[in-house]
Amino acid sequence: MHVDATERKWVILSFLMAFLMIAILSAFAIKQNIQPPSNVETIDSVGLHLTEEFGEDNLGLKVADDGSLVATMVAMRYGFYPQDMKVPANTPIKFRIASADVLHGVHTAGTNMNTMVVPGYVSELTTTFPRPGTFPMFCNEYCGLGHDYMWSRLIVVPKDEFKPGGE
Repeated sequence: MHVDATERKWVILSFLMAFLMIAILSAFAIKQNIQPPSNVETIDSVGLHLTEEFGEDNLGLKVADDGSLVATMVAMRYGFYPQDMKVPANTPIKFRIASADVLHGVHTAGTNMNTMVVPGYVSELTTTFPRPGTFPMFCNEYCGLGHDYMWSRLIVVPKDEFKPGGE
């Protein structure tokens, strides 16, 4: 089979360009420490409200045994619970979010907080809010007719003004 020299050059060039794009994306991901989610923890979505961690009285920001901050939330049509939560600035916070019904997404405007909340799994991410302010949280996965009204709010206060449990 005869392949024209010009065609051969374009095929080689297109493979080199694809390889170069993969190399650039890989280098960027390694430099920025971007990783796919690795927390694979299952949970019964139907009995979510009966669990100790995701029970209505246990939602919100808590101090863990090791002194770290853990925010527990539930995504449910058409809202995030708790609706408002105070968190300290410049402090790593681990968010644990579960869905009680359908697929949801969490996006906190003005930050790097963005994840999917899949029914039957606990979504976990850790983030830091660099400056005080009010940050709205929106659902970014269509979850039904009330999707537009699904929101919550994070109130980031200066670290020295934050009192754990004083939401």
